[in-house]
Amino acid sequence: MDVVVEVGGWEHDCCGPAIERNQVVDLGCARWTAPDGRVRLVETHHDVDPDERVRGRVTELRVVLDDETTRPVLRVPSGRALRGFDEDDDGHLEDPWTGELVTSESGDFLVTVRRPD
Repeated sequence: MDVVVEVGGWEHDCCGPAIERNQVVDLGCARWTAPDGRVRLVETHHDVDPDERVRGRVTELRVVLDDETTRPVLRVPSGRALRGFDEDDDGHLEDPWTGELVTSESGDFLVTVRRPD
């Protein structure tokens, strides 16, 4: 079963790790209901008691652009890299198939995780 987790905002900027396709992850998530009635999962690593854990393999990564559309990316850089404070990672976003740079001021991402259940 595939589950989409929203990653970004101040939590990822603070100390969020890089996330790559095919990586096995264990994400703590806050669950909330959006105004449209959809239940959404938002990654949190500051909440000591998350509502739900999402464990599995990352199958897709997308950046949420300023106009609310999304675009696939090769990896989600760490929050430190996105802020320009990582000596080894410049924090750039890249198209997974062409290598083209993806320009976006957004730090919001959708991470699709394939759960084994």
